[in-house]
Amino acid sequence: MAHRSLTAGYTLVELMVVLAIFGIVLGLAVPGFQSLIRKQQLATVTGELFAAVTLTRAEAIRRSQRVDLVPTDGQDWANGWMVFVDENGNRRLDPGEKIIHAQSLVARGITIKSAMTDSARPYIAYTGSGRTRTDANGQTPQAGHLALSFGDQQRRIVLNFLGRPRACNPATDAACG
Repeated sequence: MAHRSLTAGYTLVELMVVLAIFGIVLGLAVPGFQSLIRKQQLATVTGELFAAVTLTRAEAIRRSQRVDLVPTDGQDWANGWMVFVDENGNRRLDPGEKIIHAQSLVARGITIKSAMTDSARPYIAYTGSGRTRTDANGQTPQAGHLALSFGDQQRRIVLNFLGRPRACNPATDAACG
């Protein structure tokens, strides 16, 4: 009869080989996960900003008056934005003007740039008819786009001359102007 050892297990060398393989696989997977996380964060912010544009338009139509979407600090969309009833048309929240929606800071590293008809200050203003207008001329529509980027990922929210928004990916959509 053969004598069997009662101790069963792994040697230190076997454990070190498994840990080394695990470390290599993890090292290869982390950059892919970071890209996925960036892509998802950018998609989330694009969706939130698109929803704010849509809300601004809907509220202007519902209220039959001007409603604005502006960066919270008046300059940088990445610092957050707000939708409010801009009764005097100055693109600033004044006492007595009602905030409809406010969004706080976006994820660090995401940049949002606007390229609109009136580029003096970043804003989107809708009238009661559901169309955008510039402050420079009440008959000129505020058209253009908001460009969002995070690393190598990019998205755009495009406003046409009627004020209708659409979200697109410039890498896959040739008409994402």
